[in-house]
Amino acid sequence: MHDGGVKATIRPGLAGVAAAAVALGVAELFAVVTGARSAPLVAVGGVVVDHVPAPVKDFGIAVFGVHDKTALIIGTAVLLAAYAYVVGVLARRRWALAVGGIALFGLVGALAAVTRPGAGAASVVPSVAGALVAVAVLRHLRDRAVAAEIDGSGTETYEMEEGRRRFVRDLGIVAAATAAAGIGGRMLASRRTVTTARADIVLPPATESAPPLPPAVNAPGAVPYVTPNRRFYRIDTALVTPQVDPDSWTLRIHGMVRNPITITWAELLKRPMVERYVTLACVSNEVGGDLIGNALWLGTPIKALLDEAGPLPEADQAVQRSSDGWTCGTPTAVLRDGRDALLAIGMNGEPLPVAHGFPARMVVPGLYGYVSACKWITEIELTRFSDFDAYWVPRGWSAQAPVKTQSRIDTPRDGARKPAGTVTVAGVAWATHRGIAKVEVQVDDGPWQTADLAPAVSADTWRQWSLTWAASAGRHTLRVRATDLDGVTQTPLEVPPAPDGATGLHQVTVDVG
Repeated sequence: MHDGGVKATIRPGLAGVAAAAVALGVAELFAVVTGARSAPLVAVGGVVVDHVPAPVKDFGIAVFGVHDKTALIIGTAVLLAAYAYVVGVLARRRWALAVGGIALFGLVGALAAVTRPGAGAASVVPSVAGALVAVAVLRHLRDRAVAAEIDGSGTETYEMEEGRRRFVRDLGIVAAATAAAGIGGRMLASRRTVTTARADIVLPPATESAPPLPPAVNAPGAVPYVTPNRRFYRIDTALVTPQVDPDSWTLRIHGMVRNPITITWAELLKRPMVERYVTLACVSNEVGGDLIGNALWLGTPIKALLDEAGPLPEADQAVQRSSDGWTCGTPTAVLRDGRDALLAIGMNGEPLPVAHGFPARMVVPGLYGYVSACKWITEIELTRFSDFDAYWVPRGWSAQAPVKTQSRIDTPRDGARKPAGTVTVAGVAWATHRGIAKVEVQVDDGPWQTADLAPAVSADTWRQWSLTWAASAGRHTLRVRATDLDGVTQTPLEVPPAPDGATGLHQVTVDVG
């Protein structure tokens, strides 16, 4: 191989990567028309999310937290870049194989896009168009790369130097075109989002307001009692946030009911609205984790909607469907037992953020989100647990998952250094819909000490706690445990999140000196 051997593969490899990048950019432009989920990178990522084993999903959330989807997209892009590099190298000697590699790329993207929920035949267009453009770009850049190589004489000529300049120039042009196509596609797509519609919404007044927050609801050192929207955790399977226009939104309640009903956005706004503080937790939350938040929700009671539909006695499951096809199943009895289960439209005094389910979502106290908190909801089907498994159940998760009694130390942080003397230990505890009766802290292997509990507005929210600790010099381990109002103290037995929530005691190590 000429031009230093390895160097002769670098330019064709870069040509392959550039061709793949421009294919993705072109696909983004076409996806403006065919839908964001038809873009190949998003479509393939969606298939991965739907079929990833539960342990892999747990690992991703444990490592990347709320950035798990970003990590997946980046990882997919890196693998595609490596694949494209190989295709580019092949293009130098085996053009037919390179074209086959691009065709395979287009086929995988098209198949992934057309199999997404709600996809139509047009969903294949972004991947096909991107692949066709990639062939043309790769052919051009391959020719430029070959022209820049040193021939068998080993003598570098002016034409070869000029060839390298042209290759670099054209590579830059392709990069600029890729950026313009990708960014332009995203900008055009953003104009199609519901941001403007959301900004124009005026929430109706609550017919029942939430109780006022007690003055001492925030314990010193703990996280805020109310989690700001921008800091509220987000865990879902949507790689692209669904854009649901409230003017065309409907909620259909059907299945094993006496009176199927469909309500529009305008009709929903006329229904009685209540405000409630409710803490939501993700089943993937590790002991001591932050996949939990408390917010003020505005919504209409779901019990009233179900009562209008009239579920049949044997309909023990209410399957909720999102606009992107995701499902979760909630026990029908839980939605009708008097708890503040809401079809929510507001969060902390404003319309639901798009990322948190705009225009409407479910909020159910006492259940983990994967069995209750359907965002971008468009459908509730009454059925039986024996007849239907919602999204995460076939993937190894429990069909029913009440939130477990848990507690967390927020301050001091693990590994903190503190001077000897008085140290405030504080955090939060939750047993949603049961409530917290007591929180205790243990220093090293000493006796359990009862912490001071801050007030809470209801049993449906977390409760903050604090303890004044007379810290002596040395390294100390602090542990916390909570007891709910049913008299159940959280277990020290450590189990992972799957299949129905983690257990164990949160602990931190503190150096005092």
